[in-house]
Amino acid sequence: MSTIDDLKTRRSVRKFKDEQLKKEDLDVILEAGTYAPSGLGKQSAKILVIQDRETIERFAKWNKSYFPEEIKKLRGDINPMFNAPTLVIVIADSTIPTYIEDGTLVIGNILNAAHSIGVGGCWIHRAREEIDSLQGQELLKLLGIDSKYRGIGHVVLGYPADDFEPVETPRKDDYITFINDI
Repeated sequence: MSTIDDLKTRRSVRKFKDEQLKKEDLDVILEAGTYAPSGLGKQSAKILVIQDRETIERFAKWNKSYFPEEIKKLRGDINPMFNAPTLVIVIADSTIPTYIEDGTLVIGNILNAAHSIGVGGCWIHRAREEIDSLQGQELLKLLGIDSKYRGIGHVVLGYPADDFEPVETPRKDDYITFINDI
């Protein structure tokens, strides 16, 4: 599949097989993340990978504690990590002016690379709240990571469940505006 086709067909996957990613698949995906563009080439992001189900479940509960009320009403008792076998957390050095953009591009590369090799993924929010919390700062300290790092986002990864059907959403009519002579 071409890069353009991959970009056009990627959809968020929220239902996964109960099967861990093959090491070679995960390595390809993570390497693609490291090749994301970054401001001034500073590579401000770091990629944390968790494949232990119990630890992922702890992150799911932690993430859910930050759900805004409207999400709690809409999603009910949903597992925010969708029982995925792999959780990736992207953090970035907040002393770099483009750290949010840098980390976001890493997440985009991870999601698109995963799709290109048949792995499903979904971006999950609230990493910033988690990493900014006392518990998050303690985690960074435990990992030997400076407290200047901030959470950008989570990505859950896994092989899509057999009954996963991607839904293509139409693009809005006014997505693109050409500006020529003003």
